[in-house]
Amino acid sequence: MSAAGWVIMLGSVGGVTIFLLWCVVRVIRSTKTGNKVHGTLDIVPPDVGRDDD
Repeated sequence: MSAAGWVIMLGSVGGVTIFLLWCVVRVIRSTKTGNKVHGTLDIVPPDVGRDDD
């Protein structure tokens, strides 16, 4: 492989690795995740409680 090929390959692998590490650090350091997590039982359909029959 030529020198340009090595540079492109190492740059792309390094970039993806840095992006992966950045994502993992953001997930680990996140503190407000408990307030944003919702299950399907928490969802109230818009027609519940309406008496339009």
